[in-house]
Amino acid sequence: MRIHLLFKKEELDEAKLDATKTVVVFDVLLATSTISTCLSFGARSVIPTADEKEARDIAKNLPTDEYCMAGEWNGLPIEGFSYPLPLALKEKVAGKTLILRTTNGTVAIRKAAGARKVWIASLLNSPAVARKVFDEYEDETILLTCAGSANQFCLEDFYGAGYFLSELILLAGENAVQLTDSALSAKLFYDSQKDQNEPLLAQTQVGRAMLEMDVGDDLHFVSQKGVLDVAPFLSGQEVVCDPHISVYKS
Repeated sequence: MRIHLLFKKEELDEAKLDATKTVVVFDVLLATSTISTCLSFGARSVIPTADEKEARDIAKNLPTDEYCMAGEWNGLPIEGFSYPLPLALKEKVAGKTLILRTTNGTVAIRKAAGARKVWIASLLNSPAVARKVFDEYEDETILLTCAGSANQFCLEDFYGAGYFLSELILLAGENAVQLTDSALSAKLFYDSQKDQNEPLLAQTQVGRAMLEMDVGDDLHFVSQKGVLDVAPFLSGQEVVCDPHISVYKS
């Protein structure tokens, strides 16, 4: 298995994405954690949008009782949107389509759309995604794509990618994976910090901002490893998952 890591979404070359590439997107704080959580809480699907206008245009074509909108721009709330915190959306998404607009994560997912398959991973659900990637592998190159923030590296995404790699290697065996140096660096970093997930996330720029916003409960929640048995993937314009694994391990 050939595996490469991109440190931020801006490194993803859309022109080179085709059936020979599988992309796994990480935006641990918060989009990929929010998407995985909402699907585990019974959302029908999540539509990642490129901007606020697209989100509002999509909403116009759906019955009002069949969707909810969540989003932020540069960390600030968008008028008429719920803030995209996983726990805040728990009671709002069951049976509905979540229209989601975020500064980094939804953009990364949209950039990856040309790949053979696009998976959505976080600390919460990396074991489930790793299992699916392993089961469906067909000799393609796997691109682990950290969303980053405003063209900057984010440590939490790098850590999340390392966790995913550790789970994938458990399934495939060390001799079955070929890691580029960037992928190996994420694995080695995770191995050195794997018992520090919540303290590490709390020290990151976004983690500190969450604590300042008094949403430490959400930070604690998304710091958990392997508690969501969902493996979301992009299907057309929607992120969905196999319904039989939509379970939250409380």
